[in-house]
Amino acid sequence: MTDESKRGTNWQSEELDAIVADYFSMLAAELSGKAYVKSRHSAALMAKIGRTHRSVEFKHQNISAVLDELGMPWIPGYKPKLNYQNAIFDAIDRYLTRHPGILEPKPMPQVVPREPAQILVTPPTPGVPREQIPARLKRLVAKFDPVERDHLNRSLGKAGESFVIDFEKNRLREANRADLAREVRWTAAEDGDGAGYDVASFNPEGGSRFIEVKTTNGSARTPFFLTRNEFEVARQMPTQWQIYRVHLFATGPRIFTVCPPLEKHVNLSTETWRASF
Repeated sequence: MTDESKRGTNWQSEELDAIVADYFSMLAAELSGKAYVKSRHSAALMAKIGRTHRSVEFKHQNISAVLDELGMPWIPGYKPKLNYQNAIFDAIDRYLTRHPGILEPKPMPQVVPREPAQILVTPPTPGVPREQIPARLKRLVAKFDPVERDHLNRSLGKAGESFVIDFEKNRLREANRADLAREVRWTAAEDGDGAGYDVASFNPEGGSRFIEVKTTNGSARTPFFLTRNEFEVARQMPTQWQIYRVHLFATGPRIFTVCPPLEKHVNLSTETWRASF
């Protein structure tokens, strides 16, 4: 039952902790393919904290928006919505600090559809300007840095590369080039890192295609690292090299491509420096 005295008031810490915990419970079911009913979760939460259905649904969408900024998967039925109450950042911080394993879910094998058009999407449009992001959210993103997290998650990177290998072979077979599909190489696995790309493939006409795979469980706008070597190889082979940005990997992988000149398509900023004497 709704507590009328709470209408129009800010959510308290215990209420936010309750809805964040319940959200992650649903998200775990979503990622593992287990059945769950959102309306039942909402009804139980409303009975527990006395908030309206509209308020609970809006807060679910707030949580999705924060997870989107953190480069994490979110529940598809709760489309990200801004206009945060700042306290939601602290509640999510508390939960992720207590449950760090949620930040790096074990990659699940993904089946590549036979039709490439089901996977390929257009690159994202510009998002919310950085200066408009709340300061507390910026600090949360810095603490659970999605770029560094994806970069260090070797199992996610390998799973994404394997997915692209299967995608490329499928794409070429669909183009009646089974001969070329057999020649696709997982360069990063067979030769090790250092080539400046992960996969050596082909276009249907037989021309070489060198693919650097960047994988995230987050959305298309999740930033990623690019090494100096990758940048230089992109400059040296502008018509052959490209990035495959694999995103939404945990919930339904999609790919968009980025081709040189990279500066035309993405904002490049220096994150680290090599210090020497």
